[in-house]
Amino acid sequence: MNTVAETSRLPRLEQRGPVTQSGVLRSEWTKLRSVRSTAWSLAAAFVLTIALADLVAAVVYSHWPHTQPADRADFHPLDVAQVGVQLAQLAIGVLGVLVITAEYSTGMIRASMTAVPRRLPVLAGKAVVYAVVTFALMAPASLIAFFSSQAILSGRNIDTSFSAPGVPRAVIGAALYLTVIGLFALGLGALVRNTAGGIAAFAGIMFVLPPLMNVLPLSWNQAASPYLPLQAGERVMALHQGNQLAPWTGFGFLCLYAAVTLALAAVLLRRRDV
Repeated sequence: MNTVAETSRLPRLEQRGPVTQSGVLRSEWTKLRSVRSTAWSLAAAFVLTIALADLVAAVVYSHWPHTQPADRADFHPLDVAQVGVQLAQLAIGVLGVLVITAEYSTGMIRASMTAVPRRLPVLAGKAVVYAVVTFALMAPASLIAFFSSQAILSGRNIDTSFSAPGVPRAVIGAALYLTVIGLFALGLGALVRNTAGGIAAFAGIMFVLPPLMNVLPLSWNQAASPYLPLQAGERVMALHQGNQLAPWTGFGFLCLYAAVTLALAAVLLRRRDV
C-alpha cells in the first residue's frame, strides 16, 4: 500500500520565485517557435519578398528593349526590389493575429494568464518577441531581394546601388514596415480575440478601406488617404514624396496606429474576462 502511494505521489515543483518579464519572454518565444503556422507564415514572407522581386526583375529584363520611352521614364529599379513586400505583409499580418488569437481558440490563454496574473506582461512579451523575430527575418530578406534583383537588372544597366540617396532607408524601412504591420495585426487580434474576426479586420483596414476612399469627394480622399495605415506606412519605402507624407512621418503614423491598437488591447485585457 505504501509503495503504491509513493509511486502515485506527484513530484514537488521547484520554487523559482516571482514571475519576471524575462521569463515571460522565454515562454512567448517557446510558444511562437513551437506553433507550425509560425514557420509556414514566416517562410512565406521571406520567400515571397525575395522570389517576387527576382521574378519581376527577370520580366523587366526580358521586356526592356520593347518598353515605351514613357514607361522607361517612370521606371525605378527600387520598385522592383520591393514588390514582394506587398504580399509578405499579408503573411506577417495573419501570423500577428494568430500569435494571440490561437491561444484564445485553444483555451491556452487561461493558463498564460494564470501563470502571469498581471496579464499585461503577456501582451508585452508577445509583442516584443514577434517584433524581434519579424525584423530579424525580414531585414535579411529585404537586403537579399534588393541585391539579387539589382544583379538581374544590371544586365540592362538599369539597376541602382545601395549607396544611392534614400535607398538604404527604403530597404531597411521595408523590414521596419513589416515589423510594425505585424504589431498592428497582433493588437487587432488581441482586441477581437477571434482568428477569423482579427484577420478580417486586418484585411479590411489594410486592403479594403483604401479603395473605398475613392467613393469620397476627391478633396476628401486626397486629404484623408495619406494617413491610412497602408499609405502612411509605405512612405518609408518610397524615394519620392509627391503629395504624400514624408517617409519617416508616414512611418510614424503607422507606429501610432500600432501603439494605439496595442494600448486599447492592454486596457481591455485588464478589464474583461479571459
